[in-house]
Amino acid sequence: MTSSIFLTMAGWTSDKFRLSCIDNNGLKRTLLKMLILDNGTKNSNIEAERTAAEYLVDQGVPTANASKSLLSFLAINALELSAPASPVLLECNAPTVPPGWLQLSGHPKSIAPMANGIVRKRISGPSDTELLAYRQLMVDPHAIKVVPKFLGVHQVGGEHHIELHNLLHGFVEPNVMDIKMGFRTFTESEVSNTALREDLYAKMVAVDPSAPTPDEHTRKAITKLRYMQFRENMSSTQEKGFRIEALKMRGCSLVTDLKTIKSDQQIRGTVGHFLNGRRSVAKDIVKRLRQMRTLIEKSEFFQRHQVLGSSVFIVYDDHQVGVWLIDFAKSLPVPAGTKITHRRRWQMGNCEEGLLYGFDELIRTMEAVQQTARHQISRATDV
Repeated sequence: MTSSIFLTMAGWTSDKFRLSCIDNNGLKRTLLKMLILDNGTKNSNIEAERTAAEYLVDQGVPTANASKSLLSFLAINALELSAPASPVLLECNAPTVPPGWLQLSGHPKSIAPMANGIVRKRISGPSDTELLAYRQLMVDPHAIKVVPKFLGVHQVGGEHHIELHNLLHGFVEPNVMDIKMGFRTFTESEVSNTALREDLYAKMVAVDPSAPTPDEHTRKAITKLRYMQFRENMSSTQEKGFRIEALKMRGCSLVTDLKTIKSDQQIRGTVGHFLNGRRSVAKDIVKRLRQMRTLIEKSEFFQRHQVLGSSVFIVYDDHQVGVWLIDFAKSLPVPAGTKITHRRRWQMGNCEEGLLYGFDELIRTMEAVQQTARHQISRATDV
C-alpha cells in the first residue's frame, strides 16, 4: 500500500470528520506524495506546510484554475491508495488540463486526464492484465453496465495506455468515496512462499506490538500470508468484504486515514457523514448497488475471473449519482474446472476473493444508514 500511515480509529468521531472540512493539515501531509504536474518529474522538496493550491500556482497553474486542479489532485489521490492505481480521474469541468502526467509517489503506473472526458492509464504493454480484462468486459453484456467504458489503447512514445471514460465528467463539485472490495485483495502467488521473514515481523510489531503470537515473538519472523492477513484484518476487509479507502466531500479536505475503520458503528458513521442526510442519494446508491450485484452474478467474465483489489467508486453532486466497479489490474482467470462464487471464504487454491460477499455487506450497510436517516427525520418531525 502506498499509504504507510496507520492511525487508530479509537478516537474516530464526527468531530474529526467535520474538522477535515476546515483544517488542511491532513491535506498538507498528502502533498508529500504529489509529483509536479507540468513536467511529470518528482519533486522531493515539497514542504508539508504549503497548501496544495499554493503549490499548483507555483507550478504555473493559473490562480483561477488552481482550485479545480486541486480537486483533480484530491480525487486522484483518493483513488490511488493501493497499487495498482484506479483508472478514474476527473477534469473538473476545466476546458484544459495541465500538461504532463500526474502520478503519486510509489506508483509505477501513470494516469492522465484528457480534456475530452477521457483518462489515460499507462500499462505494461499489449498483454497487460487490465487491458485484457477491459477487452473482455466490453463484450460481456452484463459486465459492461458495471464498469467504466473502455475506449481503446493509445501509444505515446513507445508506451501503451488504455483510454477510459472519465467517470467524474459532468459532475459539479462532487463528493467521492472509494471502497475496496473483497475479503482478499492479494494474489495467491504473492503469499505462496512460506518462508519466515524478519522484516514482515518488524512491520507487524511497528503497527501493533500485541499482534504476533508467542511463537512468532520467539521466532521474530512471520510469513507473507500471515502479514497480509494481519494487514487486512486491521480494517473491515476480512469481516465485511469491503473497506472504505478514502472519501472527499465538497469543501472539505481529503480523508484517507480510514484503514482501521472496522466496527459497524464506525463504518455506518463514516458512510452517514458521506451521504450527509441525503436520503434520495442513499436510495439511488442502494438501487445501483443491487443492480450491479445482479449483473455481476449473471456475467460470464465474473464467473471466469477472480477480481482482486477492485473498488466500488461512488460519486454524487446536487443533481446526479454514479456508482461503478473500477480497477481490474489484478483480474485473473480461474483455472479450468474451478467454480468461483465470489462469496465463499478463501482457501489457498479456491480463487475466492469475496467480491459479491462485499457487495452483500455494503448493501446492508447502505440500507442501515438509509433507515437511520429515515428514523431521525421521523423523530424530528414528531418533536
